[in-house]
Amino acid sequence: MIDGKRVLIIMPALNEAAGVAEVIKEVNSTLTGADVLVVDDGSTDDTSAVARTAGATVMRLPYNLGVGGAMRAGYKFALDRGYDVAVQVDADGQHDPRDVPGLLARLDDGADLVMGARFAGTGEYRTRGPRRWAMLVLAFWLSRLARTRLTDVTSGFRACRGDLIRVFARWYPAEYLGDTVESTIAAIRAGYRVEQVPVSMRPRLTGTPSQSPWKATLYLGRIGMILLLAFSRGSSLGLQQKGK
Repeated sequence: MIDGKRVLIIMPALNEAAGVAEVIKEVNSTLTGADVLVVDDGSTDDTSAVARTAGATVMRLPYNLGVGGAMRAGYKFALDRGYDVAVQVDADGQHDPRDVPGLLARLDDGADLVMGARFAGTGEYRTRGPRRWAMLVLAFWLSRLARTRLTDVTSGFRACRGDLIRVFARWYPAEYLGDTVESTIAAIRAGYRVEQVPVSMRPRLTGTPSQSPWKATLYLGRIGMILLLAFSRGSSLGLQQKGK
């Protein structure tokens, strides 16, 4: 329990055996009272065994579903066990658990979904090329949609509460960018309050980023399609309206 709420940290993990134990240890020491669920997304290494030994609850998927599929499984776990808040934290160590209380505080202030923003005045994270252009386009249009400043809607460092845990357990896009961009647009269009807090992004403990140059070149096209769908519909992209 944290401030009277049951908080679940969900870590989607694919072949993170080399570093996941250190991440779990840091989360447990920083966020006393939160529970940790590692969703092993079809790893071919010892991610599950290492995470379990480190003290996390482990859900092992039989094959790779992608971050969106892993997170939907995590949200269903949170729903079935009555958690009040679910927080996504990457298993590679890039997300600093010391920033989680800031996300939780914004939820307490009335937000339904809070994103940890890398481009909001904290830290030194930078990106460039098509990915940067796409982020700028997204920041502009989604800020208008949400009627608040959003600078980093592709961030996977996020927390949600209440109804959103329930609806994300039933509907959460698994496609590339869907787990961040499309889910955020859908939440906004369904009437949920989406906000951000500034966070710092750290280097990965191990491994290499999953994004390839080819995926980066697809960024703008897919984002354009997502925005077109979002602004051409009168409601959400598959998400139940808030309060219904």
